[in-house]
Amino acid sequence: MTNHSEVDFDANPLTSWGGPHGLPAFEQLSEDDFAATIEAALEAHAEEIDRIAQNPAAPDIDNTLAALELAGKPLGRASAIFWVRAGAHTSDTIQALERKLSPLMARHFSAIHMNEALFARIDALYDNREALGLDAETDRVLEKTWKRFVKAGARLGAEAKNRLAAINEELAGLGTQFGQNVLADEKNWAVFIDEADLDGLPEFVRDSMAEAAASRGQEGRFAITLSRSIYEPFMAFSTRSDLREQAFRGFTGRGRMGGESDNAEIVARTLKLRAEKARLLGYDTYADLKLEDTMAKTPDAVMGLLEPVWEKAVARAEADAAEMRSIAAGDGHNRQIEAWDWRHFAEKLRLRKHDFDEGQLKPYLKLDNVIAASFDVAGRLFGLSFEEKSGIPAWHEDVRVFEVRNADGSHRAMFLADYFNRPTKRSGAWMTGLQSGHRLGDGQSPIIVNVMNFAKPAKGQAALLSMDEARTLFHEFGHALHGMLSDVTWPSISGTSVARDFVELPSQLYEHWLTVPDIIRTHAVHHRTGEPMPQALLDKMLAARNSDAGFATVEFAASALVDMAYHAAAEPPADPLAFEAETLERLGMPAAIAMRHATPHFLHVFSGEGYSAGYYSYMWSEVLDADAFAAFEETGDHFDAQLAEKLRRHIYSAGGSRDPEELYIAFRGRLPSPEAMMEKRGLA
Repeated sequence: MTNHSEVDFDANPLTSWGGPHGLPAFEQLSEDDFAATIEAALEAHAEEIDRIAQNPAAPDIDNTLAALELAGKPLGRASAIFWVRAGAHTSDTIQALERKLSPLMARHFSAIHMNEALFARIDALYDNREALGLDAETDRVLEKTWKRFVKAGARLGAEAKNRLAAINEELAGLGTQFGQNVLADEKNWAVFIDEADLDGLPEFVRDSMAEAAASRGQEGRFAITLSRSIYEPFMAFSTRSDLREQAFRGFTGRGRMGGESDNAEIVARTLKLRAEKARLLGYDTYADLKLEDTMAKTPDAVMGLLEPVWEKAVARAEADAAEMRSIAAGDGHNRQIEAWDWRHFAEKLRLRKHDFDEGQLKPYLKLDNVIAASFDVAGRLFGLSFEEKSGIPAWHEDVRVFEVRNADGSHRAMFLADYFNRPTKRSGAWMTGLQSGHRLGDGQSPIIVNVMNFAKPAKGQAALLSMDEARTLFHEFGHALHGMLSDVTWPSISGTSVARDFVELPSQLYEHWLTVPDIIRTHAVHHRTGEPMPQALLDKMLAARNSDAGFATVEFAASALVDMAYHAAAEPPADPLAFEAETLERLGMPAAIAMRHATPHFLHVFSGEGYSAGYYSYMWSEVLDADAFAAFEETGDHFDAQLAEKLRRHIYSAGGSRDPEELYIAFRGRLPSPEAMMEKRGLA
């Protein structure tokens, strides 16, 4: 361990950010410096915690709660940069350090939460909270802090504390290895094909595949990769069933290809440790532990949402499958529709029903225009403006930097966006922060990050998105706004620090504005001619948006149901993959549909504990977002100023300052029912 006295945090570019607009000076950073700096920062943080715990003065809000929240700034800064690099632009050095740091960090924070002297101070404040005259936000932070310590083992005996710390440390290492295994499979898998193999593929798919092949040293050829930006349109448009099958097996086989990157044993060990952790803390199952602080509260409540949706979705998917079989037979496809055929014949069914080809939208969904649309909505709703800052280096040359300003021109946040897929980036799309916004101590403004995996166009070509990709951009930008608009005092409740089944509300709600007529007419213009999207095409798109609702809902709900089955089981399964198969059979999973995230590559659930026993939260939040957008529709104005102000104050700016049900009622006046969500999905 590096002695922290050997590291000057005031001069180290990982901890003293000297770049423009308060950003890190990324050009001064070396990945070789992460280990020494973070190890020193861990030691310095431990010493800060010890001083708080051993303070001879009686505990009060300033010397205990505030001191705890503000401690560890060098660690927070260095680790924030490191985790962005680990996800968005990794390397052998970063991955090796990630495997080392994950358990080290888990051990560090376990020691803090199990520090008896520190917890005694928090416990004393919590017991005396009614006499302290606290404002509502501080009272909530104190309560959440006390509960966090208790759920981390603060009240356990010495032996149980040691065991829990060991479990957390091992789980952190397993989660890191799980994610790195999936990335290795994605990075190493590609099928290179030639012009003769491209039957049915539109120009935009061919261009993306050509660029992917060139970036892998296969100039003049075309690559099928496991990036969704290539995989999904290839599966929809390619007439080559053999190539579709090859791509499908690669995509669904991530994490179970055998060898060092196989995740089967990691999953089994993870589930066993999570179950043991729950029992140590006094819960029957890991799901009970994870759901206690959510809106759902119990596994039964989760199943009460998922099961009715599942039944409707399966029925809809089976009806669609019957129609697709008819189309397939007419095409001479004289066999059952397999899982690698579904997207292909679903596209044909959409064309027959709605005279709509998804590929027709691409020329109107230029990446820069979709970004502008997302900024336009934020301006109309919340008065924000965005100015791109050129020449500011970040972790990769593709990263774009924007300054965000309030309506009065004052600084609000910095926003960094990394849009394109590359082999050094894990799959998916996400929002994170280099720095959260809060007012405690000296305060700080947010520095928020969005990461995507869109196919990078060839040099000189426009980056064109599918409608699903455009929605993904709006979704992640909704998360970003949740971070940027945070208006709280305490760091621990800033931005997206809310209940897991509430955190997707701001992101999923924001997706609705993509297809608001004013927005799509303004920004969906042809990338070559500048002509707006024809009204007839827009009408077809809107009419067809739920054309494959059965499939989309089944593949999502299957993943959510398997996640809950794993974590609500009385005993963890010894063979998780057999358990997955048995669960899907019991549910009546259609044979021609695969889970959106099969167990061996279910990053949400097994690369960390964030969405474990919580993947349902996307649908739980969807109940909220459908109802919340209906509030705007009821006014007749998608940008109603009074409602937008309530949305900002109670949803986007409030963070975790109040109970999520209380926040939603403050915005909407009542809690929602699932009907609006079912209607939105086309399942009503």
